[in-house]
Amino acid sequence: MNKTEFIKAIAQKADISIKDANAAIDAYQAVIIEALKAGDKVAISNFGAYELKEKPERKGFNPQSQKPITIAASRTPVLKFGKAFKEIFN
Repeated sequence: MNKTEFIKAIAQKADISIKDANAAIDAYQAVIIEALKAGDKVAISNFGAYELKEKPERKGFNPQSQKPITIAASRTPVLKFGKAFKEIFN
């Protein structure tokens, strides 16, 4: 399912226009991005939690030249699904 299909499904389930569903999805995404940039964790009950994972600087190697390289530290957004959400599928 791509974003367009997702927006249409949300509009149908919520009985709202596609324009309103698109605005809601864009706002949802913007709020999560702002919260993560501010260093906050976003927890949604019975669904999961968005947070930033810190990855430290580490050693690696260039697969073509086989020379060692240093991979810079980074922050990666992750979504950890909650127990209730996981249980739906098992």
